[in-house]
Amino acid sequence: MDKLYIIIPTYNEEENIEDVVKEWHKIVEKFGNKESKLVVIDDGSKDNTYQKLEKLKKKLKQLEVITKPNSGHGATVLYGYKYALEKGADYIFQTDSDGQTLPSEFKQFWEQRDSFDVIIGHRNHRKDGFSRIIVTKVLKFVLLCIFGLKITDANTPYRLMSKDILSKYIDKIPKDFNLTNVMLTVLFVDGKEKVKFIPITFRPRQGGVNSINLKKIFKIGVQAIKDFRMMKKQMK
Repeated sequence: MDKLYIIIPTYNEEENIEDVVKEWHKIVEKFGNKESKLVVIDDGSKDNTYQKLEKLKKKLKQLEVITKPNSGHGATVLYGYKYALEKGADYIFQTDSDGQTLPSEFKQFWEQRDSFDVIIGHRNHRKDGFSRIIVTKVLKFVLLCIFGLKITDANTPYRLMSKDILSKYIDKIPKDFNLTNVMLTVLFVDGKEKVKFIPITFRPRQGGVNSINLKKIFKIGVQAIKDFRMMKKQMK
C-alpha cells in the first residue's frame, strides 16, 4: 500500500477541529499504509485548537500535530507539503479544517491516482456564500489574463498529488507565498502535467467564524496580482 500524508492547516478552528480530524483520520487508516499520517498544522491559533489537537493525538495513532507561529494559509500549506515529502510520502492530499469538504468523496480521487499526476476538486456548486463564488470567478479571470491559462478551479482545498509531481514544482514556490495552491495548479497546467478536475461537494463551514472577510480578500487579491506577475517572469 502507498504511504499517504493528508495535510490540514488550521487556525482558530476549535469548533470544527475534533470532528474534522476524526473523519479524516479514518481515511488515512482505510486508504494508506501503517506509515501514513494525518498531519494537522496549527498556524498559531489563539483559541483552544492546539489543545484539542493534543488530546486527540493520544487517541488517534496516525495523527501528527505540529504548531508554529502564524504565517497564513499559503505558507502553512507549503510547510506541510515539504514536511510530507521529507517524511517519504508517496501521495500528498490537502484539505482544510472548516468541515466544508467531505471525506466520503476521497475514494474516487485515490482510485485514480495511478492515472493522473494531480487530481483536484472542482467546487461546482459551492455553498459558502455568493461573495466566495465571485472571488473564484475573478481569480479564474486573473489567471487567464496573466498566464493565458483557463483553469477550472485553481484554489480548491481538496487535492491529491504524487510525490514526483510535487517534488518537481515545490521549490518554485517562494517560502511566504500567499496562494500556494493556486500557483502550484498554474505550474501543473502550464507544464502540461496530467491533471484532472473532479466535481466535489463544498458545504458551508460547519462552525466558527471565517477569519477572511471582504477587506482581507481585496488586500490578498491586490498582492496576488503582484505575486502572479513576478512568478510569470520567473516562468519565462
